[in-house]
Amino acid sequence: MGKKPYRNGPRASDGGNDGSLQLEFEEGRLLGPLFGEFDQNLIALENRLGVFIAARGNRLTIEGEPDAAARARDVLITLYNRLQQGGEIELADVESAVALSDTLMQQNSLSPDAGGDSPVQIRTRRKTIQPRSPTQVRYMQHLHKSDMIFALGPAGTGKTYLAVAQAVHELITGSVDRIILSRPAVEAGERLGFLPGDMREKVDPYLRPLYDALNDMLPPEQVERRLASGEIEVAPLAFMRGRTLSDAFVILDEAQNTTPMQMKMFLTRFGTRCRMVICGDPSQVDLPPPQKSGLADAVSRLEGIEGIAVVRFDPKEVVRHPLVGRIVDAYDADRHAEN
Repeated sequence: MGKKPYRNGPRASDGGNDGSLQLEFEEGRLLGPLFGEFDQNLIALENRLGVFIAARGNRLTIEGEPDAAARARDVLITLYNRLQQGGEIELADVESAVALSDTLMQQNSLSPDAGGDSPVQIRTRRKTIQPRSPTQVRYMQHLHKSDMIFALGPAGTGKTYLAVAQAVHELITGSVDRIILSRPAVEAGERLGFLPGDMREKVDPYLRPLYDALNDMLPPEQVERRLASGEIEVAPLAFMRGRTLSDAFVILDEAQNTTPMQMKMFLTRFGTRCRMVICGDPSQVDLPPPQKSGLADAVSRLEGIEGIAVVRFDPKEVVRHPLVGRIVDAYDADRHAEN
């Protein structure tokens, strides 16, 4: 097999009779972040796929079972391309790229020119976001084309973060006129009336994760300016009553803590040229028993209706620190044992 170019970047070739694979990189400045501190990214890839990777200058040699070596090569190309596009790599990204490497969708993410029904990246002012799990690929495609999406899964799977990224992308490209971000303002039995401060001071702590995501996508001064102009609105769910939401990208976070009536109220705000994403973790309901979660109720009623997509994330797809995934697994094990 001759050399094969990847996006004018790394070149892949057979290593000869020993069955190894070789990668040659053109931009040496990217090799430090690609390999990681003390080569931690290469070591993680070796441990995960059972291969041996040797680096010499700008060339890598990968030895191991043919399928495993090919996957290691594809992971390294994916991560290198991310760096070329201005992204960053953390140790968790190595594991995420391995998880993606054995899916058909990963073939689309290796090259923006590879085709596919919809993009598998989201561009914002501050960063370009790429999928880090197989379900994120499917979720990002629905974010691009579906009118209403229910995103279900545990914390750390990227449900809200990717929705905010898509909302920012559509705002800066002119696809929508405004972004509306909302959450139930009362959680775990707390009531706003007993909290100190004016209304914004009362609700801001509940909405802080949404502000954090916005600041990841836009420069802080733009976030403040767009909040002041009304292009971005962050409000508790109760403020949605009586409104019709048009020309907007609307996100409801922590939706498992809505009642069925609140959820119906929110969903019926849907107006012309509106997109809605409803995010929540059905296993983390803070409503007092026997109150039923509006998220579970809505999904049971609406799944399968044309124009509505339901995306379910597996706990194994947590993309925060690997410890978060192990914590989620431990709690799920206890919950299943109780049942």
